[in-house]
Amino acid sequence: MSPTYKRWYDHDPLLLEVIELLRNYQTELHAQAEIFLAKIEEKVSKEKIEKFYQKAKAINANNRWYDKDPVISRTVELLRIVPPEAQKICAENFIRTLKEMGIEYESPNKNV
Repeated sequence: MSPTYKRWYDHDPLLLEVIELLRNYQTELHAQAEIFLAKIEEKVSKEKIEKFYQKAKAINANNRWYDKDPVISRTVELLRIVPPEAQKICAENFIRTLKEMGIEYESPNKNV
C-alpha cells in the first residue's frame, strides 16, 4: 500500500525542504526565486507563465502563506505543477545554489 500524502510536496524530502525554506526565508530567498522564474521564462515564455498562473491561482488565494509575494507564489505554483522528476531537479538546483551563495542553514532532512 502506498503512503498517502497530505500536501503535494510531501512525497520528496528535498522538495519539502525547499518549500519550508521558501516559507521561512521568503525575504532572503526572493532573489533566488526570481532567478528560478527567469530560467523558466527562458524556456517557456513570460506570457505563458502568466497565463498559467492566472488559471492556477486558487479562488481563495491570499489565504496561503506564499500568496503574499507574487514571486514566491509563482515559484511555488510552478513547482507544484511540474512532473516529480522536474520537481526533484529544481529542488536539487535550489539547494546547490543556496550553498554556492554562501547561505548556510541546518537541513531538517539529515539524510538528504
